[in-house]
Amino acid sequence: MARERLSVVVTRRLPEPVETRLSELFDVKLRADDAPMTRQELAASLRDADVLVPTVTDTIDAALLGQAGDRLKLIANYGAGVDHIDVATARQRGILVSNTPGVLTDDTADMTIALIMAVVRRIPEGLAVMQKGEWQGWAPTALLGGRIGGRRLGILGMGRIGQAVARRAAAFGMQVHYHNRRRLRREIEEDLQATYWESLDQMVARMDVLSINCPSTPSTFHLMNARRLKLMKPSAVIVNTSRGEVVDEHALTRMLRAGEISGAGLDVYEHGTDINPRLRELENVVLLPHMGSATIEGRIEMGEKVIINIKTFEDGHRPPDQVVPSML
Repeated sequence: MARERLSVVVTRRLPEPVETRLSELFDVKLRADDAPMTRQELAASLRDADVLVPTVTDTIDAALLGQAGDRLKLIANYGAGVDHIDVATARQRGILVSNTPGVLTDDTADMTIALIMAVVRRIPEGLAVMQKGEWQGWAPTALLGGRIGGRRLGILGMGRIGQAVARRAAAFGMQVHYHNRRRLRREIEEDLQATYWESLDQMVARMDVLSINCPSTPSTFHLMNARRLKLMKPSAVIVNTSRGEVVDEHALTRMLRAGEISGAGLDVYEHGTDINPRLRELENVVLLPHMGSATIEGRIEMGEKVIINIKTFEDGHRPPDQVVPSML
């Protein structure tokens, strides 16, 4: 007799090949449109499914987990970050949590370099001139940016993505510096040509470009607060492709408006889609709609990892990408 298939609920639209494969393997409920689930819809899914496949737009806190049914045994997150899931409460309730690490490393690192280039070379300002039909021809002093070769890049968070950023930055001739919770092994430092700073304050004060590449945890919330932002050189640029909560967005906006920081490239925001209107008005800021991981290849690979995690769980084994509270 055939084994009953796992009931899987997916909270957002996923790439078509991923949805098709999920449908082949499991009793899956797909999303008809791409709007995020309401809290009520999430609660119903937690009650009825064996497996939930959420994304970063779904906040799964202790109160919501309290409404989970006895069937729910796995939350197979579609994404690497799990700060939107109360992993500790899930574990207490016997619910496993998995994620999709490593898949988006290169895509996010590429976007980090793209933002550095966009801000330092004033690319969006040039694009705006062309789109408005205001270009009058080449001029020696028009839209002068800066050369990134030779600049000091400070990387805050030297995990997979931070190291990928370091390799790319070195190819552009940047001097790589980093601050991390733990210092890298000496051979990795030498390979990356990276200089370690035990003091984040001291590193921040000396960098030309600061790249935020650390995860969102209670210890990294507002790690770049107003006091630390004020340590940056007025000519410095800050880029964030990690999590918005790491930077005090209002303090950053004030300093950018005052010319106390030269520019910023942001792909993530402290309050999600609720972005400070004054930040949007600034010409020295490049804002992107959380595009760091937005490649077809990356999103399909994320789906493949989700499927492997669910299938391994179904076969009675620990999901290869299981997340436990001690990892966070």
